[in-house]
Amino acid sequence: EVQLVESGGGLVQPGGSLTLSCVASGFTFRDFPMSWVRRAPGNGLEWVAAILSNGVEKFYAEPKEGRFTISRDNAKNILYLQMNNLKTEDTAEYYCARGYYSVIDDYDYWGQGTQVTVSS
Repeated sequence: EVQLVESGGGLVQPGGSLTLSCVASGFTFRDFPMSWVRRAPGNGLEWVAAILSNGVEKFYAEPKEGRFTISRDNAKNILYLQMNNLKTEDTAEYYCARGYYSVIDDYDYWGQGTQVTVSS
């Protein structure tokens, strides 16, 4: 059974940092690209970042700002999202998802999500 379990969310002040983790099981983690997707209150799902299986190639929704860094540990089956200089608009439920697709509906497995709230 494929399982993705996120953790690391919480309440943080604007400008603060958080690191999200996603522990994967039930499949060969190192063989799959992985993504982070978020849903802000009242909004639809928004792709945030993706990393290919080799851990080298990474893609971001907002590469110019460079506030987020996606990484993975294939030995431990863990996906990470380091978030710096957080803004109130980053408040959302963050999900890790297996794969890297241009269409959100194409993702086949999701975690339960971890809530990130950015507020003063």
